[in-house]
Amino acid sequence: MNKVVADAAEAVKDINDGAVIMLGGFGLCGIPENSISALIKKGVKNLTCISNNAGVDDFGIGLMLQTRQVKKMISSYVGENAEFERQLLSGELEVDLIPQGTLATRCMAAKYGMPAVWVRAGFGTEIQNGKEAREFVFQGEKNNYLLEEAFSADYSIVKAWKGDKFGNLIFRKTARNFNDPMAGAAKITIAEVEELVEPGELDPNQIHIPGIFVQRIFQGKSYEKRIEQRTTRKRA
Repeated sequence: MNKVVADAAEAVKDINDGAVIMLGGFGLCGIPENSISALIKKGVKNLTCISNNAGVDDFGIGLMLQTRQVKKMISSYVGENAEFERQLLSGELEVDLIPQGTLATRCMAAKYGMPAVWVRAGFGTEIQNGKEAREFVFQGEKNNYLLEEAFSADYSIVKAWKGDKFGNLIFRKTARNFNDPMAGAAKITIAEVEELVEPGELDPNQIHIPGIFVQRIFQGKSYEKRIEQRTTRKRA
């Protein structure tokens, strides 16, 4: 199978209105910038986006919020985006806030073919509403758990540092974040990489995602290394 596509526009060309999309990244770290730009140019609407956060006002998924392309956000943290807040409070945007660990676990469950998982987070809170609860004894400790369904997404769009033409991926440091559990967790996984190499050039011991989980891969361009919150101190 030839997994290499020319660019982001070709990678997302069949993503249509109403699609459910996973988007890797954490804050502004490891986000699929090229693919997001291609989705904006394509003008696809009514998207459901599963992502740790919604970017900031002028970067990442925040740009898609400005163009009113997102119908629903499924996230764990959205505190740095004023436009997100405005759309949420005005009722323009549907939002499902999920504990961060549960978000990652529901991605991994989809990746591993598990329809649901039991988690402790959220028991006894509003998150429990409408969900099945059960008591388990695990490692000698009795606790209550909630049944959380795996995500069902049409596309997973991830960003990696290096990849080869077979779809094998290597992430760099903390940019691994949600890209790892989301790769392979949807019907089609699209990977954009900073460097695309020939098969055999990657050290097999360093590969984080085997190519079997990836259907499309391309080399991105012009990545912007932003810092979401810059904290400095005066020299002594």
